[in-house]
Amino acid sequence: MILKTLAVNNYRNIEQADLQLSPKLNCFVGSNGVGKTNLLDAIYYLSFCRSAFSQTNQQVLRHGQEWMALSGIYLTPQGEELKITCGLKAGHRKSFKKNGKEYQKQSEHIGLIPLVMLSPQDGELILGGSEVRRRFMDMVISQYAPDYLYSLIRYNQALQQRNTLLKVEGPVDETLLSVYDGQMAEVGQKIYDYRKQFVADFVPIFNEVYASLGNTDEEVGLSYRSHCHEGELLPMLRSHHEKDHIVGYTLKGVHRDDLEMQLGGYPLRYEGSQGQSKTVLTALKFAQFRYLRQLVGDRTPLLLLDDIFDKLDADRVARIVRLVASEDYGQIFITSTSSEVLRQVIAQTGKDHTFFHVSDGRYEVR
Repeated sequence: MILKTLAVNNYRNIEQADLQLSPKLNCFVGSNGVGKTNLLDAIYYLSFCRSAFSQTNQQVLRHGQEWMALSGIYLTPQGEELKITCGLKAGHRKSFKKNGKEYQKQSEHIGLIPLVMLSPQDGELILGGSEVRRRFMDMVISQYAPDYLYSLIRYNQALQQRNTLLKVEGPVDETLLSVYDGQMAEVGQKIYDYRKQFVADFVPIFNEVYASLGNTDEEVGLSYRSHCHEGELLPMLRSHHEKDHIVGYTLKGVHRDDLEMQLGGYPLRYEGSQGQSKTVLTALKFAQFRYLRQLVGDRTPLLLLDDIFDKLDADRVARIVRLVASEDYGQIFITSTSSEVLRQVIAQTGKDHTFFHVSDGRYEVR
């Protein structure tokens, strides 16, 4: 997929922007806080119907404004144009449309425009709780398996209802609790199967990418942890009714899964230096790109690299740019606070590119 043009209105600090984009390398250069990341977030929003950084839709509205609008025209692998638009008014449900037709369920849009984003906030994949790493698995798998996303939605609905029931004072309705057990177990097993297969297929790709970034002396491992390794979920849920009622929430299930990261056999969050952690994250996202590309056919994912060159030497910057400029990758979006080294390296690739100077939510080709 190629994003040909992007129109943004009242998104975060962007009042208005209309951009013609390069089919290969797009670089957004400017000081911190001027709107580079916000533009990448707008592109992310058009793929996932949500921001990469905000928990609520209202947080993406520009200060003092009651609405925002995004519009992107994409070129499909078949050479056809695809127009995706999004509109949001304060206090209203957002509207998402494909070629002028609104989606009945926005979840139907997920996976149409595959995308991988690497940003400084991804440090939470290492330092944050297990919910961050589950979200990583969910975002990858949902882009190629609609059945997974459907199962995940159903599981979370049943989990929320079960937890609400567990919080009541006095005896719990065991019949109703068993109904939620069954609903969670049915789709929970599908979620577990998808995640287990994902990790098994993903790890070799990750190891290869990690080595390609010049890291052959350090042993990095990824492993999937799940209660479902212990056996079927339904009897597990049923056997924990009393304990769950005492604590007021569900102790067992795929909502407690984790993707553990190790360095030299020890948890990366405790053993890894800042440089090692950044390299692992870079390898993780590039491996995500390669993995997705294998599964989404000819719809090559967009790759968004937000301020990843900070504190990297020129040699490592050049290595990463040469990697993403290869034929294995499609359209790339890069943000940086400095253009000198980036311009030199990108010029050496000989690939089509556009540089945008960013200042206070305005974008000028230079």
